[in-house]
Order: sequence, then structure tokens, then C-alpha cells
Amino acid sequence: MDAPAQMGAPASPKENIEKSHAKFRELAENRTNAALEAIRRIGNLSNRQLYHFEEAEVRKILKVLRDAIADIETRFASPKGRTGGKFKL
Repeated sequence: MDAPAQMGAPASPKENIEKSHAKFRELAENRTNAALEAIRRIGNLSNRQLYHFEEAEVRKILKVLRDAIADIETRFASPKGRTGGKFKL
């Protein structure tokens, strides 16, 4: 880091962009890996020797996951809106 930055001088726009991008990458990797692990765990529910489920329940789970991906794609294309909500069978 150079002397002006150490003395409390405001960061340059380029430094702000680099810092923001590094934070995005860190959070994106962590959150994506957590989401993938959660999806793998949902997949574990497919073991018919351990669990009984109806095809309608499976379709509902898959639909909500597809809808969540579509929502993410929309938000990245135009990051103005927020959606949320919890899933319940």
C-alpha cells in the first residue's frame, strides 16, 4: 500500500473496484459452494430405502429450485429487485 492510502487518504476508484470485485468473488465462491452442498444434501433424500416420498413432492422441490435459479439470473441481468421467501412442502 502506498503512503497516501496509509495516512487515511480515500482509495482511488480503481482500488475501490478491485476491493469490491475481490469481496464479490470471495462471497460468490463461499455462497455457491454452500448452495451446491445443500443441493447435494437434497439429493440424498432420493434414497428410497431411507425415505418415502411422492413424485408430486419431488416435482415441487425441483420446481422451486429451478425458480430460484431463474430468479438469480433475472437479478444479475437487472439487479434492482429482491425476492425471498421460505420453501414449504
